[in-house]
Amino acid sequence: MSAAAGAMAGPGVANRGAITACVILAVIMQALDTTIANVALPYIQGSVAASADQINWVLTSYIVAAAIMTPPSGWLASRFGRKRVLMVSVAGFVVASVLCGVAQSLTQIVGFRLLQGFFGAALVPLSQLILLDIYTPEERGSAMALFGVSVMVGPVLGPVIGGWLTENLSWRWVFYINLPLGVIALLGISAFVTEPPLERVARFDWFGFGSLSVAIAALQVALDRGEHLDWFGSREIILESVIAASAFYIFLVHTFTAKNPFVDPTLFKDRNFSLGMLFIFIVGVTYLASLALMTPYLQTLMGYPVVTAGIVLGPRGLGTMLSMFIVGRLIGRVDIRLLLALGLGLSAWAMYDMTGWTPDVSQWTIVSTGFLQGAGLGFLFVPLTTVTFATLPAHQRGAGTGLYNLSRNIGSAIGISVVIALLTRNTQANHADIAAYVTPFNRHFLDPSIAHALSPYTPAGRAALDAIVTTQANIIAYINDFKLLMLMCLVVMPLLLLFRETPNAGGSSDHAVVME
Repeated sequence: MSAAAGAMAGPGVANRGAITACVILAVIMQALDTTIANVALPYIQGSVAASADQINWVLTSYIVAAAIMTPPSGWLASRFGRKRVLMVSVAGFVVASVLCGVAQSLTQIVGFRLLQGFFGAALVPLSQLILLDIYTPEERGSAMALFGVSVMVGPVLGPVIGGWLTENLSWRWVFYINLPLGVIALLGISAFVTEPPLERVARFDWFGFGSLSVAIAALQVALDRGEHLDWFGSREIILESVIAASAFYIFLVHTFTAKNPFVDPTLFKDRNFSLGMLFIFIVGVTYLASLALMTPYLQTLMGYPVVTAGIVLGPRGLGTMLSMFIVGRLIGRVDIRLLLALGLGLSAWAMYDMTGWTPDVSQWTIVSTGFLQGAGLGFLFVPLTTVTFATLPAHQRGAGTGLYNLSRNIGSAIGISVVIALLTRNTQANHADIAAYVTPFNRHFLDPSIAHALSPYTPAGRAALDAIVTTQANIIAYINDFKLLMLMCLVVMPLLLLFRETPNAGGSSDHAVVME
C-alpha cells in the first residue's frame, strides 16, 4: 500500500462506516448478479425464443467480460483515480442492468450482459482496496471477514431473490433490482469516498492484454456456438478457432519478448502459483457449471416452480459461508493440503450423489447435496488462495491476483459451455440409443395397460413414447455431466502433494484478502 493510501487508513478516516456500507453494497450488487439470473433462465429462454444451449450465453457472456476486464482494473484506478473508476463502474453496471431488463432478443440481452461484465469487473477489487485503506492493519482481518461475507451473500440470496422476483413480477426484475441498489451505492461513494493522490504508474501492456482478450473471446464464442453449428463442420467455428489460436500464439510470443509484458512469465516459476492457477480453474469449472445444470434440471425435468427452485439452491451458499468461517480458524493449525483435499473430496462426493438422481429425488436430498457442495467450495477458496500466494514475492502478488481471478472466471465460462454442449449432444445420442428398443415388436406392448397409453400404432401413443424417451435420455445426459465434474475433482487431488507449504502460509492476512 502506498504512503498516500496508508495515510488515510485508520479510525481517523471521516465517515468510515458510511464508506464501508457503500462499497459493501456495490459488492453485494455485483455478487448477486453471478447467481440471480440462473433461476430465471428458463423464463428468459421462452421470452427471447432461444434454445437450451443458446440461453447459457446469458451466463457466459457476463463471466467472460468480467474475466477480461478484471486485470486492467487496478491500472485504471491508479491512472484515473479509484473513486472515479468505481463510480463509472457502478453507473455503467446499473445502466447495463436496466438495458438487460428491457432487452427484446437474445442478441440484445447477451450484448448488454457483456456491458454488465465489463463495468462490474472493477467493483470487487476496488471495493476491497478501499476497505484495506480505511482500516488499520489490526482491523483489516475483521474488515476482510465482512467483505468475504458480502461476497458470499450473492450465492445465498441470488437464487431465492431471483426466484421470488421472477414468480411475482417478471424475469426482467432480476436486472431491475440493481437500479435502487446501484443508485444508493453511487450516491454514497460520491459523497463519502475520498480520492487519494494519483501516482505515477508504469505503462499498461495493451497489446498483450488485447491479444489475450481476443483469444479468450474467440474461444468462448466457438465453445458457445459449436454445438449449434456442428463444431468443425462449420466455417464459422473453424474461423473462430483459428483466431483464438493465432491470438494466443501472438500473446505468448509477446509475453516472452516484451520488456514489460501484461503477464510476467517469471510468475510461473513459482510452483505453488502455477498449481494454484490450475486448481482455481477446476474450482471455476465445477462450481458454476454444476449450478448452470441445476436450474434446468429442477425447473424442466422436475417441474419445480421458480421460487421453489431458488429456495432449494440457496443452502449451497450457506454451506460455503459456514465452511469459510471454519477454515479461517483452521488455517495455520492444519496442513493446507489436507483442507484442500477435504474441499475436493466434498465436491466429488456431492457430484457422486448427483449421478444417482432422478426427477423423483426429494427436496431434502437436493438441499443437503447442495449444502455439501457449497461446504466443499468454502474449504477450497481460502486455503487455495493462501497456498497459491504463500511463496510468491510481495512485488508480484498484484499481477498474480489478476491472473488468478482470470483463471477462475475462464474456468467458469468454459465449464458452463462444455457441460451444456455435452448435455445437448448426449441427450440426442441417448435418445437414439433408447429409441432403438421402442418398436411395435417389443413384447411389453402386448400388455393392455401399457398399449392403452403408449401404443406405437397411434399418434398420441407415439408422442407419449417420445416424451418418455426424451426425458430418460436427458436424465442420463445430466448423470454423465455430473460424473465428468466428479472425475475432474478426483483426478487433480494427487497434485496437492506438489504444493510447498511454508511456515507463514496461514499467518498472513495479506493472502486471505485476494480470494476474489
